[in-house]
Amino acid sequence: MGDAATPYDRTRDDVGNIVEFGHVNTRIPDQGLATLFYVMGLGLTRDPYLVVGVDNMWVNAGTCQFHLPTGPAQVLCGVTGLVVPDLAALCARLERVRGRLRDTAFAFHRGDGLVDVVSPWGNRLRCHKPDAARFGRITLGMPYVEFDTRPGTTEGIARFYREILGNPAMTGEDADGCFARVPVGRGESLVFRETDAAIPEFDGNHIQIALADFSGPHRRLLERGLVTEESDAHQYRFQHIVEPATGTVLVTVEHEVRSMRHPMFARALVNRDPSVTNTDYETGQEALVWTMRPG
Repeated sequence: MGDAATPYDRTRDDVGNIVEFGHVNTRIPDQGLATLFYVMGLGLTRDPYLVVGVDNMWVNAGTCQFHLPTGPAQVLCGVTGLVVPDLAALCARLERVRGRLRDTAFAFHRGDGLVDVVSPWGNRLRCHKPDAARFGRITLGMPYVEFDTRPGTTEGIARFYREILGNPAMTGEDADGCFARVPVGRGESLVFRETDAAIPEFDGNHIQIALADFSGPHRRLLERGLVTEESDAHQYRFQHIVEPATGTVLVTVEHEVRSMRHPMFARALVNRDPSVTNTDYETGQEALVWTMRPG
């Protein structure tokens, strides 16, 4: 047994009320192009068990997903972060699909330790190499989603998550300007970045989170008239992030909020190794381990 003068910073293992980041949902008008981009290009995995028809597709990235219902395109106002095992292999795959995506918004550019990618419909992704110091011990995953927000809003956004959702949130400033960061689950974050650029009208895209205290935030949201959908016993939704004291809308990001009793909470996802093909195959090597090896 250890003594009272522990050498460990116990706060490092604290988890806030938002215990899971589940998915980013944007509509796409063409499942064929989505397969070219998300599966062949990014090297991700279409979920083999659920939502396998032509009206929607779920694409796995470590423990998170992209949900891509078929319909008029939606564009998240910000950038989705991905960690991928090999940036050179990523660029090679993206180069192979470039010709078939030439009449779309698709683009990619390799920088220092990252690759900036634009989907066929204008959604921005920033792909990083694995980095335990920044993203934890993942080799494949979705460590953050960053949203654009107006100048002067990040302090209020942080207060919203602390006071309404009961989750830690901090603010800061770096070379790219002021931001609010909301830790989620074991290693993900929601980031709100102030920008002088025009914020487009919200088009209905959403993210999904899960809460340990499910009813407390629901009660506080309901008191302010912010609940937009009572989905079922395990889920509700809200869209507006407001200044808690005044109710002033700071930014609109639809949250699909689930409880830990939701049947799909912490569902294990299948991730394939895109380097294994039918012409370069070894038995038992199809699955990708999305965490770093011990040590």
